[in-house]
Amino acid sequence: MHAALDAAGQVWPAFVLVTGLLLVGVVAERDGLFEAAGAGIARLPVDGRVLFLTALGLVAIVTAILNLDTSVFFLTPVLLHVARARGLAEAPFLYGAVFMSNSASLFLPGSNLTNLIVLHGAPVTGRVFLGHMLPAALAAVAVTALYLLVAFGSGLRRTTPSDWQRRPVQIGIGAIAVAASAALVLALSNPAGPVLAVGVVAVAVSRVSHTRVFETIDVRVLAGLFLLAVALGALGRLWGGPASFVDGLGVWATAGASAIASVAVNNLPAAVLLTPHPPQRPDALLVGLNLGPNLAVSGSLSALLWLRVARVLGASPSARTYSLLGLGLVPLSIGASVAALVWL
Repeated sequence: MHAALDAAGQVWPAFVLVTGLLLVGVVAERDGLFEAAGAGIARLPVDGRVLFLTALGLVAIVTAILNLDTSVFFLTPVLLHVARARGLAEAPFLYGAVFMSNSASLFLPGSNLTNLIVLHGAPVTGRVFLGHMLPAALAAVAVTALYLLVAFGSGLRRTTPSDWQRRPVQIGIGAIAVAASAALVLALSNPAGPVLAVGVVAVAVSRVSHTRVFETIDVRVLAGLFLLAVALGALGRLWGGPASFVDGLGVWATAGASAIASVAVNNLPAAVLLTPHPPQRPDALLVGLNLGPNLAVSGSLSALLWLRVARVLGASPSARTYSLLGLGLVPLSIGASVAALVWL
C-alpha cells in the first residue's frame, strides 16, 4: 500500500495538469482559435508542401504550449479540414497531426505527461526545462517534418484555392486561458493545480456544455491509465530491476530501451515503472518515452485519442500504416535528439 500511495503521489500531478490543459483547449476550440488558425493556413498562397510544413508548425506550437493530447484532439480535425479544403491527400495531415504532437512534446514539462512523471523527484520550471531540452526538441521536430515530407511528398503536389468559410473567432476567455496556462507552466515547477483552476474557471465563465467537456476528457481512459501507472509504479518500487537496468545503460541505450518500454506498456505507466527514484539520465529517458510512441498506437494516450477523433471525422486511420511509418521515423528522430543532447 505504501508503494502504491507513493506511486500515486508521483503520477497525480501529471493527470491533473493534462485535465486542466484539455479544459483550456475546450474553451479555445469553442472560441474558434484552432479553426481560425486552420483557415489561415488553408488560405496561404503556397504549394502543398509548404502548406503541410506550416500545418505541422501549428501542431508543434500547440503541443508545446497546451500538451500533445490537446493538440491531437483539437488539431486533427483542423488539419483534415485544411487537406480537404485544398484538395490534398488526407493521409499526410492525418498522420502528421499525431506524429508531430509526439515529437514536439519535449519542449516544456507540461507538453507531455511523461515529462512531469520523470521529473517528479527533481521538478524544474518550464524555463529551465526548455533551456536544457530545446536542442533535442528542435531536432525531433525537424526530423519528423522532413521525414513526413519525403514519405508523403507525392500527395502534396496538387492543390486548389481554399473556400473554407470559418466561423468568426472570439478573442476572449479562450485566448486568456491559453496565455495564463503557458505562463504558469513556464514559471512554476508544479503548475498542475493552478492550470486546472484556470481550466475550470474558463469552462465555467464561457459556459461550455458538460457534454462537450466529457467528449474531450474521457474519464474512463484517464482513470484506466492512472490505475495502470500506479500499479506499475508500485511494482517498480517493490522490485527495482527495470529502473536499475535502465540506470546502468548509456545515453543512447537509455533512449532506445525507454522507447521499447513505451510501446510495450504505454509511455505513462512505463515512465512510472522506470523512475521510482530520480533516473541517472532523465533527458535520454524522456527522448525515448516521448518519441518511442510513434512506433505504435499503443504507445501513448495521444495516439488513442487520435484514433477516436479520426474515425469520428470519417478518416481511415490505420494502426499498421502508423507502425510502418514509425519504423523509419522513430530511429531517426531519437538519433537526432540524442545527438543534440550529447553534442550541443
